Amino acid sequence: MSDDVVRYEVQGHVAIVTLNRPDALNAVNSALSAAAGAALERAAHDPQVRVVVLTGAGRAFCAGADLKEIAAGRRIDDPEHRDRDFAGIVRHWIPKPVIAAVNGFALGGGTEIVLAADLAVIDEQAKLGLPEVQRGLIAGAGGLLRIHRQVPQKVAAEIALTGRPISAERAYELGLVNRIASSGTALAVALELAETIAGNAPLAVSESKRVMHETARNERGWDEDSWAINRDAIRVVFTSEDAKEGPRAFAAKREPQWQGR
Repeated sequence: MSDDVVRYEVQGHVAIVTLNRPDALNAVNSALSAAAGAALERAAHDPQVRVVVLTGAGRAFCAGADLKEIAAGRRIDDPEHRDRDFAGIVRHWIPKPVIAAVNGFALGGGTEIVLAADLAVIDEQAKLGLPEVQRGLIAGAGGLLRIHRQVPQKVAAEIALTGRPISAERAYELGLVNRIASSGTALAVALELAETIAGNAPLAVSESKRVMHETARNERGWDEDSWAINRDAIRVVFTSEDAKEGPRAFAAKREPQWQGR
């Protein structure tokens, strides 16, 4: 696991996984996907670890996919573990609870990581959202599979189709997060929550997670049928001219010229 792009530490019974590309707002490239996936796997197999907290270095949690990498035609997943999908996280189920500590900017893939986590704490100044449609893309890392299962349908449609962000307060109202933390304290608040969970019987906690997960796979965006539909949409959209134009326009800091094909 590369310490350059992901930091891993254990405090008591809690593993802290920190996405560490602060200059890029922790945008996901292939190296980060590989390192974050390895960190989750390490925590899953460490008998000392009972809870995992995911957070970001610097002022961002995760800005989503590294569009400069995409514009250059480079992959952003882990080629050795493509089954773990975006950031090595969004389809990487582990038996231990995962808490997202959203310390800052978390749009696109950052929100998709939050949707995949079991619990979430958000900084009062942070925002969530799925702006992919504004770049000619779709929220293919589980965002479209999970958002409408975690908030009311019409709210989910507004989030996914307008691409506009929602505030921390709105995210809490909708039940997308468990706690709002005062500025700069998201990790501390998440650690308090993690320590409460870690104080419970480990087997009871892991089995509670398993039962909830296994009985709601198709309701929470973890089932294979949903991901197969998602892959079909990704093939259509990500091979389109608009999918090329969006990242190029972003990289060039200009308005995209959509062709609808």
